[in-house]
Amino acid sequence: MEKEPGADISSQIIGILRKLAFSMEKHLTFCRICESLCGLEVTTQNGQVTDIKPDPNHVATHGFACPKGLKQHKMFDSPDRLKYPMKRLGDRWERISWEQALTEIGAKVAQLREDHAPNSIGMYVGTAAGFGVLHPVFAQGFMQGVGSNSMYASATQDCSNKFAVSEHLYGFPFTQPFPDLHHTQCMIVVGANPMVSKWSFLQVPNPSLHLKEMERRGARIFWVDPRKTESAKVAGEYVPIRAGSDVFFYLSFLHEVIQRKAYQPDRIAQYMRGFDQVVAMAQDWTPERTAEVTDIPAETLRKMVDAYVKADGACFYSSTGVNMGGHGVLAFWIQEVINAITGNLDRRGGTLVGNGVIDFPKFGSKRGILMQTDRTRIGNLRKVNDAFPGGVMADEILTDGPGKLRALFVTGGNPLITMANSNKLRKAFQELELLVTLDIYPNETGSIGHYMLPCTSPLERPDLPFIFPLMLGLQAKPYLQATRQVVKPQGEQRDEATIYYQLAEAAGAPLFGSKIAQWLIGRLLKATPGSQPALDNEWMLSFLMRITRQPSFKKLLKHPHGWLRPDHNPGDFLGKRVYTFDGKVDLAPEPMMKQASGLEAMFKSELSRKDELRLITKRHVSTHNSWTHNIEEFVSGPRQSNYLYMHPEDAAHRNLEDQQWVDVETNAGKLRIQLKLLPDLKPGTVALPHGWGHQASNMQIAKRTRGVNVNVLAEDGPEKLEPLSGMVKLTALPVKVYPARGKRADSWSGMPEDILQVPQS
Repeated sequence: MEKEPGADISSQIIGILRKLAFSMEKHLTFCRICESLCGLEVTTQNGQVTDIKPDPNHVATHGFACPKGLKQHKMFDSPDRLKYPMKRLGDRWERISWEQALTEIGAKVAQLREDHAPNSIGMYVGTAAGFGVLHPVFAQGFMQGVGSNSMYASATQDCSNKFAVSEHLYGFPFTQPFPDLHHTQCMIVVGANPMVSKWSFLQVPNPSLHLKEMERRGARIFWVDPRKTESAKVAGEYVPIRAGSDVFFYLSFLHEVIQRKAYQPDRIAQYMRGFDQVVAMAQDWTPERTAEVTDIPAETLRKMVDAYVKADGACFYSSTGVNMGGHGVLAFWIQEVINAITGNLDRRGGTLVGNGVIDFPKFGSKRGILMQTDRTRIGNLRKVNDAFPGGVMADEILTDGPGKLRALFVTGGNPLITMANSNKLRKAFQELELLVTLDIYPNETGSIGHYMLPCTSPLERPDLPFIFPLMLGLQAKPYLQATRQVVKPQGEQRDEATIYYQLAEAAGAPLFGSKIAQWLIGRLLKATPGSQPALDNEWMLSFLMRITRQPSFKKLLKHPHGWLRPDHNPGDFLGKRVYTFDGKVDLAPEPMMKQASGLEAMFKSELSRKDELRLITKRHVSTHNSWTHNIEEFVSGPRQSNYLYMHPEDAAHRNLEDQQWVDVETNAGKLRIQLKLLPDLKPGTVALPHGWGHQASNMQIAKRTRGVNVNVLAEDGPEKLEPLSGMVKLTALPVKVYPARGKRADSWSGMPEDILQVPQS
């Protein structure tokens, strides 16, 4: 019997399609590149991610995810991805074995401990480390084993002010009240843009939806910012403010609240102390007076106070625009005082304090966790959140003497892009005897290091939500979720917990300073044929769930769209979970009052500099710090660079035109960049997005971009830091802008010329 024509071909095609269908799998997981933790549906084929979609049935994110989250596999599958341990030999890089890397690094750590003491070995913990559960724990455990207190963190660039204030007000740095978005009737947002940057600390997916829902139910929303942001265009009223003057806006707002007696004496007496000192501090700061520096008319400020005090539940919220402006501690402190004395702290519609899987603030405050009092060798600055200020790290390396920093581990970060005075920091890093990066990419910092250790991506390991939602309940809608590994690594990548366990073993420095802990954790090390040795991450996460008496990891896996926890309960914080010595909120901590004594001098300084042009930061929805510039779709066409944005009036005053090349100069450095006119800016303000300047990296797409590193313009050093938080000033920088002069515009990015190439094998 003859076969019909084409039957063989049809059978082959059907067979291929069946194989493809059987090799395709769908996985429910969640994103771990920012606080939003959006639920995802990931499609894989033959062990590789082919597509990522939002999870429409997720209990909290309801089918929302941002463009970065939906294309993250293109970042993780990049040809530039670090797959093997790499060692620098002169100007070239060589692939080495894990055994060689661990042995050599361990020997150098042991030698430096012996010759120069443990504190000569430091660690910088970047933002990426914070979005996993085990990574920061094992990084800290390694440093404890080494015996070094030389820890630095990215928080000292953008949020340490909040930790410093909360430790004094509430007794623990991670006690972070957040807006009750679902019920508030008035919200005043200062220096934040959740439409692009999400809600700092708080897990809130789909910010546009939340803002529109708030406006529909009649809530008043005010955006206080030097730029009419994407968020201000979605809902609410925009209130322009002069960059860097936030503390005086807060002062006059507090003044008005007190003058109107819009505070609650009984609540203050029962739960707080220091109110009389706050009253005295705010006495002279009328709206008319502060308008001289904020440019917010007195009648506008009073209108905002009217809305706030009349609302049945109101809140202030602020983020990096306030944090990084030079007076972040004072501004955030006064914000929290306003929320507290008006009765809006721990109130439905006001600000709430979440409950995690355990009472972590109680646990931490009793044991001094995140409350170390060590001080820097240079500048005598105290640790915040157990980390020294990054703004003195270069000086700690460059300054000789006992305690000089000689080795540095950089884990989940890229300080040469993200920290102030980047060119000085680069010089410092080049003087280190040992620089090791743990990352997924050969980034700018890694390019001048001695070793690069390849790490797994979030999709290549199991996980739970990170510490803020897990341990503190910082979620608009509380829930838990567990995820297994979605794909296996394509090379020899290892998860950070495993790497730090093995480094501790190689250095003779047991994790957490305990040989017993090192031995017990070693029992969890698994090695199967064809895969890399790995600690049993899933077992450790399961153990965490068991000891906190939560649903087991396996039970959570049976709820792949998330498992709802009890909703927030207003009234369960004040008098119950405040861990100051007397259980009361300290409205007037001595360090803040001492700093406030300088407000008059700050005000006079602001008045004398009214004509300054001030530089703020800006972000695009497709960029995320320095991470996403190696994805072609995100940096194609006009998006291949950042730009200096300027109001048309300021440009006309300087005889500058749209698209013109200009030089931007501060006391710290100078950059060349193309100008774009932006009417959304308040006159007197220019904006330059951060996270760019990859010409010295070894990422093939990113290094072809033309953007510049704005942090070249920021000053570091102890005298330039905010004294209580250790934060460097990264926004509201005074700048000069003028037509490009001298060297060709397209040849200078503000980055050094020596660019090292990194082969993968």
